[in-house]
This record gives sequence, C-alpha cells and structure tokens, in this order.
Amino acid sequence: MMRSAELFVGCGGLALGLSRAGFHPQLMAEWDTDAVATVVHNKERRVQHVCHWPIARRDVRDIDWTPLADTLANLAGGPPCQPFGIGGKKAGDADARDMWPEAIRAVREARPESFLFENVRNLAGPKFAPYLDWILESLRRPGELRRNDESRDQHLARMRQSKKAPTYAVTCQVVNAADHGAPQIRNRVLIMGISTELGVSLDALRPTHSRDRLLWDQWVTGDYWRRHGMKPLEEALESRDAATVLRLRRGSKRPAGLAWVTLRDAIQDLGEPNGRCNHVFRDGARVYSGHTGSPLDMPSKALKAGDHGVPGGENMIRFPDGSVRYLTAREAARLVGLPDDYEFPRSWTESMRQMGNAVPTQLAEAAARHVRATLELGWAGRGSRVAAE
Repeated sequence: MMRSAELFVGCGGLALGLSRAGFHPQLMAEWDTDAVATVVHNKERRVQHVCHWPIARRDVRDIDWTPLADTLANLAGGPPCQPFGIGGKKAGDADARDMWPEAIRAVREARPESFLFENVRNLAGPKFAPYLDWILESLRRPGELRRNDESRDQHLARMRQSKKAPTYAVTCQVVNAADHGAPQIRNRVLIMGISTELGVSLDALRPTHSRDRLLWDQWVTGDYWRRHGMKPLEEALESRDAATVLRLRRGSKRPAGLAWVTLRDAIQDLGEPNGRCNHVFRDGARVYSGHTGSPLDMPSKALKAGDHGVPGGENMIRFPDGSVRYLTAREAARLVGLPDDYEFPRSWTESMRQMGNAVPTQLAEAAARHVRATLELGWAGRGSRVAAE
C-alpha cells in the first residue's frame, strides 16, 4: 500500500489526484469548515476514493507528525496561497496565513519517502525568490532547524554551507494545468521531493497536452469541429494564434502529444443549466474591463477564488455571439476534474470559492503518478523503508 498524508486538503482536488494515482491517505487535515463539509458530504455519499478519506478539521499547527514517521510513501499539500497570490497583499512570510514552515515541519517529523506540494505561480516570481530559496533548501535539509537568533537569510546560508548530505532531492517547476489535461489554464508551482536514500531524483514533469496540437486539430485538420458536429467558428481563432496556425499549416507536421482540452469539450454534454446536481443558472453575469469570461473553444481561464466566492464576475463562459453567463458549480467541477457525483452542499459562491482554490485533479494525478513512478524506480534499486504491501 502506498501510504500518504495530506495537509491543507481544501475541497479535495489534490487528494483525488493522489488517490487515483494509487496513494492511500492515513491522515488528512483541513481547517476551513466549509471545505471539510464538502469532503464529508461526498464521503458520506460513498463517492469513489473519497469514501475512504480520513478527513478531519484540524489546525496543522497542532498536529504531531512523529507517529507517522517512516511510514509514508508520500506527504502532500497546498499551503495557503493568499500570502503570495497576485490578488492579495503579497506579504509572503510576514503574512500570518503563511504555512510553509508547517509543511516543512511535517516533512521533518513524518520523514516521508517523497513529498508533493503546490502553490501559486507568483511564489516563483522575483518578489518571493529569496523566500522560495529558503523553502527549497529547508525541504532538502528539514532536520537543520533555524536557530532562535538566526535570520532567514542566515539560516539559508548555513544550510547551503552544510557538509551533510541533503535528506531529499527537490524539484521545483512552474506548470500549466492545461498541459496535463485540465480544461483550465491554471499556472502553479510544483515542489516535489524524494529521499536521497533511494538514489534517484525527480525529473521535471513533462507536458502531455499542448496548445499547438489543439490549434492543429481546429485549424489544420478540422477534427475538433467535426467531433463537435459543427462548422469551424472563425471568430474562435484568437489573433495571437494566427501566426502559429500559419506555421503549422506550412510545416505539415502534426504536433506531438494530445490537444488541450477546451471548455466546450468539458461541458458540452451537460447542456443548459437544469437545476439538478449543482447545475443551476446564476443571473447577473456581465463583461467589463479585465473580466471577459472564458471562450468556449480554449481551456477556461483559471477559476478564481475571492473572499466571498466569485471575484468580479470573472468565472463566466463567453459564447461565440458575445453573450456571457456564470459557470454553474457543476461546470466548474468539470474544470477542476471532480466527478459528476461529487456534490457541493454549500452556496454557489462558497462552492466556487472552494473550486477557485482547488488543484485541478488532472494535474494532481499527473504529478502523483510521476512521483510514484520515481519511487518505484528507487525501490527497485534499493528497497523501501516504508511498509509497501
């Protein structure tokens, strides 16, 4: 059994990807009451994978991870992104909501054979580069604690000068969920690590889907439009893609891999909102500067999570005729990769807030399978210190 644990579970996007990749959670912690209610609701409904999740409303700062020491194949989580997000105050480690020190403590105490963390792309930006350097080095050497009289920079310098071998080999990369099969353009930072005892390292996660392949299917072969039983919509070709389409036509070589999954691909079979299973129409959608919704024939823009649900009305579909309407919770769940029997018992705004914070399951599963494959490679060479049944 590939035992795992997760902190900062949210509504379960990362957790579902890990479960689909074969990891079995032994502990799952989340502080937000509404997010826990969503997971518990689906656990009680016996949704696949979710029915076995040991979800609990817990403050990660109160968790002692040592009882799990040397038993986990993986530790995962998405520390709160508000301290680093573009839309927030960008206070970073000065923000009381910054939980990266807790993620590092969890690794130090649980000593998993691997870990998988995600956060907003902005964490990898220039403003937070020094803090990200400290996070990565602290994950490589979680046993080297920061002293009370030591600044973060001093701690980083001391860790880098250490003659001790790192505990983990760590990989950090910016990824787009659409490149891994999600019908949503969502850029995130992935931080993955694996025990150096296994003698292997984690390569960067490679894309399986591409915009070029979608443009090929739409504007070179026309397969995309035929699949949807419709004529090509010339207005769907964005001006910035025209040069790429011209290059593809001249090259006559189909791009490798799979096409990006579009919003139309993801939701067409749902039909118009019918009031059932979170597929409920919401009035009031409108276009204004910076909030234009998502075109049907590309992956959607990133779902956003404001303090009170949908920020500025951005989570909308933009139809070819220029009209817009809000995404239903069911449609948003498709973009996150949650199954159709996964329900949201809270209000639409609260449900959209949860999904705006969620890791797309398609990305989570791709990353989790990548970590698992690397673990198995290491185990084949050196064996495992965790109980793998």
